[in-house]
Amino acid sequence: MGRLLTFWNYVRRYKYVAAIAIFLLIIGVLDENSLYTRFQRRIEISNLKREINKYQLQYEAETSQLQALKNNPSAVERIARERYFMKRPDEDVFVFVTDSEQVVSQPPDR
Repeated sequence: MGRLLTFWNYVRRYKYVAAIAIFLLIIGVLDENSLYTRFQRRIEISNLKREINKYQLQYEAETSQLQALKNNPSAVERIARERYFMKRPDEDVFVFVTDSEQVVSQPPDR
């Protein structure tokens, strides 16, 4: 009983300090809107914004490439020759590969 009385007197004496400490604990760590959670969410938001910018740049580049393919037949021919190893009937295609490069697709045997 003496220890309980001593503890109670200690709490009564420092009740404001204890209340402030509990409040800071709740605000800082335990609450769903705590400072720690807010910090994590800010980091996640900045990562997502960077990803959005990357995809917007990729979208713009691919859109301009698509417009070039729609409007310019020589661009279609260039893509067909470079990526798909297509050729005209009277041409021969030579593909040079260095040791560090790997061929994704082989030219068709025709």
